[in-house]
Amino acid sequence: MKIISYNINGIRAAATKNFLEWLNAVNPDMVCLQEVKALPSQIPDIINVIEQLGYQHFWNPAEKKGYSGVAIFSKIKPKHVAYGCGEEWIDKEGRILRADFEDFSLMSLYMPSGSSGEERQGKKYEFMRFFDDYIAKLRLEIPNLILSGDYNICHNAIDIHNPKSNAKSSGFLPEEREWMELFLNNGFIDTFRHFNKDPHQYTWWSYRANARAKNLGWRIDYQLATKPMLEKLKSVTILPDAVHSDHCPVLLELTF
Repeated sequence: MKIISYNINGIRAAATKNFLEWLNAVNPDMVCLQEVKALPSQIPDIINVIEQLGYQHFWNPAEKKGYSGVAIFSKIKPKHVAYGCGEEWIDKEGRILRADFEDFSLMSLYMPSGSSGEERQGKKYEFMRFFDDYIAKLRLEIPNLILSGDYNICHNAIDIHNPKSNAKSSGFLPEEREWMELFLNNGFIDTFRHFNKDPHQYTWWSYRANARAKNLGWRIDYQLATKPMLEKLKSVTILPDAVHSDHCPVLLELTF
């Protein structure tokens, strides 16, 4: 089973860059998208292609048009789909969507960015505190859980191109890194680092200063799995050659 997580940075823009053709070629079983920036009603032609490719599709868009929003595409019919998390401001921003299957549950997650200033950094910390409790309760009900998405956090120095100059940058702040460390230590596996310990492996690059061509990036997109999923993990690959967004996809393969 192949699961893709991808911050698409606007599905309409990505579609003009052959995203749907790429999706057909890679042919994942499930796809978690972040920053779709569209309502399904706004993209009938894209929806039509997604359905032709054999996917059922589920969307949790933001109330604000052209902003945020997550989606899950699946070739396997879920038992249940949970839209949002019950926290009003988070759900208005379209940041959480979960599909439950027989063997596990899959979440598409888009954590807030704090790069625009102190107010949004504060909302990011609020999200992190909420998410800790939310996931702790969810795991009592669903022990086999995969959280796929854009966390907007680099965990360790190996995950960012210049850790010294970015030490005070949102996404690499000590509080954010500590949160990620504690979250993982509470029973999650960073599936990419489980298989790959190499440096210079990134999932996001600034559009400025030719950063992607120089591979001056950040690894902020993750596929985290609860520890009971460990024996099901087969491989994880970052796909930097997919250039439909300022992010790139992360491909997780499972064996059942």
